[in-house]
Parts: sequence; C-alpha cells; structure tokens
Amino acid sequence: MKFNKIAFTDIDGVLRGKYISTTKLKKRKIGYCDVVFGWDINDNVYLQDSVTGWHSGFPDGMLTIDTNSERLIPWENSCPMYLSDFSDDENLKKVCPRSLLKDIVSAYHKLGIYPKVGFEYEWFNFEKTSETLENPQKNTITQGMFGYSLLRLQESKDFVKQLLTDLPSFNIDIEGFHTETGPGVYEMALQYKDAVNAADDAILFKQSVKEIGLQHQIIASFMAKWNTDLPGCGAHIHVSLHDKEGKNLMNLNTIENTHTISTQFLEGIMLGIAPLLPLYAPTINSYKRLTEGSWAATSVSWGYQNRTTAVRLITDYPENHHIEMRVPGSDTNPYLALYAILASGLYGITQQLKLQHKEQKGNAYENDAHIKLPKSLEEAVKLMETDSFPSKVLNKTFLEHYLMTRKWEVQQYQKSVTDWELKRYLEII
Repeated sequence: MKFNKIAFTDIDGVLRGKYISTTKLKKRKIGYCDVVFGWDINDNVYLQDSVTGWHSGFPDGMLTIDTNSERLIPWENSCPMYLSDFSDDENLKKVCPRSLLKDIVSAYHKLGIYPKVGFEYEWFNFEKTSETLENPQKNTITQGMFGYSLLRLQESKDFVKQLLTDLPSFNIDIEGFHTETGPGVYEMALQYKDAVNAADDAILFKQSVKEIGLQHQIIASFMAKWNTDLPGCGAHIHVSLHDKEGKNLMNLNTIENTHTISTQFLEGIMLGIAPLLPLYAPTINSYKRLTEGSWAATSVSWGYQNRTTAVRLITDYPENHHIEMRVPGSDTNPYLALYAILASGLYGITQQLKLQHKEQKGNAYENDAHIKLPKSLEEAVKLMETDSFPSKVLNKTFLEHYLMTRKWEVQQYQKSVTDWELKRYLEII
C-alpha cells in the first residue's frame, strides 16, 4: 500500500502531520484532532478554552488536503507530500494560519490585485551531539564570522550539495544562497511566487532544511537569537502587488507627497507594525534580536535601501519595485507574518490612506522621532490587546485566540528559572 505525507501549520509555525494511505488521500477531507490548536509548541494544553479545549473534549476538525500542493520528497524515496488546512471547518478556519492567508489573498483578488512574495531566511547549523542543546557554542559547524564566504561552504559541502540539489527537486526554488556573518550561519533567498505558494515554500523550506540536516548529523536552528554576542536570524519578506496579467502595480519612486496604491499599501503596513508585532515576533526570544546595531529593526520606519529600518524600499529597476519587511525573525510563522503584512496593507488600500510616515534617511537607530517597537513579548501583547488597529484588520476569533496563546507563552517564561538566574544568584546571593 502506498503512503503519502500530509502536513499543516499550527499557530506557532510548526509543521504537524502524518502518513496516510492513498485510499484515504482520495477522500481529500479527513478528521484531525483539534488539539493542534489547543496546545503550545511543547504540546502543553492551554488552560484557557478557546476554539477548542477540555470544555469541548477535543473533537476532530475537518482537515482539507490541498491536492494541488503535491510534491515528491527526494530524501524519502519520492514519497508524495501534500499541504493541508482547515478552510472547510467553520470553527478552525478562523485560526488556521494557511486558511487565514488564503482568505486575505482572496480579498486582494476581488480588487484585481495579486500579491507576489519572496522569503529569505537566516539560520544557524550545529553538529548534532549529546551536548549540542546544552552547549551550542562549541558545536557550530564552522567557526568564526566570515559572511559571504565560499571557503566556509566547503567545510560542509555534502550538506550544502544536498540542499542545493534536493530543495529545487522538492519545488522549493532558490534565488540565492550564502554564508552570513557568524559561525555556522547560512542565508537562503527563495524565489518570488504568488503569496500562498510563497508561504508554502517558506514553511516547507524550514522543515526540509531540518530533515536534510539530520542526515548529516546537523541541527538546523531558526531560533531568532541564540547567542548574545552574535547577530540574530531574520526572515525578511519581500512583497509586491501586481495586476492579473502580472504587471507590477507598485511605483515607489519619490512616493512622499503622492497618493497611489503604493503609498496606501505602505501606510497600512506602517500602522500595523507595532500593534501586530506578536505576529512578526511571536516568541520570548524574538525580542532579543530586535536590538540596535543588530541588523534588525527597532522602530516603525521605512527608507530606500535602508537596512536599519523596519521596511526597506527596493527600486533597482521598474518591474522590480517592492517592499522588504525586515521585522520578522526566522522563528516567525510565515503564514501569519504574511497575513499581518497583507491585512495591514489592504486596510491602507481600502481606506485610501495617505502616507503619513516620513522617509528615514541614514541610521534609524539614532532617530528618536520614530515609534519604538515593544521590547518584550509581554509589552507587545499588551499593545496588541489595547490598540484599536488589530481589531480593524484581523478577525475577532483569531485575535482573541492568538492573544491567549501569546499570554500563555509569557506565563510559561515568567515561571521558568533560567540559567542566567542560576549563574548570577545561586552561589553569591
């Protein structure tokens, strides 16, 4: 009997799934325990009931298999794989990341607008040993900094070769690949695609890198910031708007004092950066990356070819005009981060907003006139809960559920005794 792998993405951006028979696959819809939206990243059940919980007994939800998403997994003897979502489940579709993204993209299509997206990821690689999780500093696959190094890539050439061979064979098209600055850190840019397909590539890219890494005794980590002294890992998202024939609708040249779809889209995004920050920075650790001088944004700001701002405008040639959202880290859920960008931008377009945020020229870290981003998940959650913007662009059920999950994340951290506390206080105090 032939088996197929099916997978979907939970709130935390973790790919969950299982193998099913071809006979079952043909049904296209299967029951799946809805606890996948009732527990956290470590499978601890939320104490507060939401779309599911102990109050409902955790029944099956209706998972719809997207048969158009079929890919063959090269490192699993060409096992077929299908992405899935809960778009046909009246309850779970309101919180399912892929379903939410499909809905917002559909709203753009109704306006004759077709978003195109490209993700780029940074991640660290560690030798898989019994000590790696306890002491990762000693186990990076290369040492030293050396960004854009051709030499460093040769130190793990078998791993690199399989990435460059198997990812395209798995329909994850690569635009560029290089080492970043730091020991054992790589960056890969994925090809531009329609929004949902791009997010599909993003989530499968992370999973694929991890699976391929294990074959080489390598742990691939997409944690936002694992080391105090090293840069964090970003997941920059490039977005442009097109018409049905594929023509780029964005003209980003001298956009101040103009009123176009480009300025409306940008202003909507700018309004949403701070109040929707938990969608871009979803973990406790995310905020360790969002610090000055770290190649990550710390304020609500935009600029042309400016890597100190939250949004970078890229205008190297007319058909390539697009924005790069630089706030998300590699730990973000790609569906939800893109959902936040597009929902914010759509609000700007439908409300025909004028661009109120001014261009940042030079170092945004030194400009105190910009709104500063919250410095912790707790602070970001409070802003998301009290600001009026999220309720204007997100559905009520998702907003309430997501806030509950992030509050839970904060609570789990607050009651944890950290290594920092032990080293600082155990002996001396």
